[in-house]
Amino acid sequence: MKNLKMKAARVGKDMTQEDLAQRVDVSRQTISAIEKGNYNPSVNLCIKICQVLDKTLDDLFWPEE
Repeated sequence: MKNLKMKAARVGKDMTQEDLAQRVDVSRQTISAIEKGNYNPSVNLCIKICQVLDKTLDDLFWPEE
């Protein structure tokens, strides 16, 4: 499942995939794979992404019902 919430939060912060990747110390391809739903990040990576994007885990990674 695509992570459109993460992509929207990133774009809302005017960040590229590369910008976010550098801030959380992963490759741009990792950010792309998460947004496309091709990669399930570790909890630690999820937390780092949430901190950079000023969102909660629920905001970005909890599936909608």
